[in-house]
Amino acid sequence: MKIREIELPGIGKKYEIITKNEEKVVVIIHDDGRRDLYHFEQDQFDEAISSLSLEDEEARQLAGIIGGMTYAPKALETIELAFDDLVIEWFKVQRGAEAANHTIGELNIRQSYEVNIVAIIKKNLKKIHTPGPETRLEVGDTAIVSGQRDQVKRIVKDILSGRSG
Repeated sequence: MKIREIELPGIGKKYEIITKNEEKVVVIIHDDGRRDLYHFEQDQFDEAISSLSLEDEEARQLAGIIGGMTYAPKALETIELAFDDLVIEWFKVQRGAEAANHTIGELNIRQSYEVNIVAIIKKNLKKIHTPGPETRLEVGDTAIVSGQRDQVKRIVKDILSGRSG
């Protein structure tokens, strides 16, 4: 994650944050305590896709929640629902992932990993229920994968995560 701090004379401070997945969040902290948050889509930093304005107390409460002061997540690597050893996990296709720009059929997911992609939420928020082998995965898509815990973790590691480098 990259963070850039910018002084805004007479206003406060601006923080530009670029996440690991190349999404941008801008936080402006006004001298009066108000915070403005802006979220930008990957590689499209010209116009925010969402914004939020918080009073000082609201911002501090939200920071506590995000920081884990009120709830510490279970020791799971990502969000998942567990039914014995069956899990359903949501995972965003990362930049540099082997799955990016390939179809489910090309990746031979069901046979190679013994899991099913039960749905895909595209970057534009279009939902594809029960995607077929012709469905193409793209960077920023969220794949909803169902299978045994170890197999789901394997597919995430092998083809959905970005390459480090």
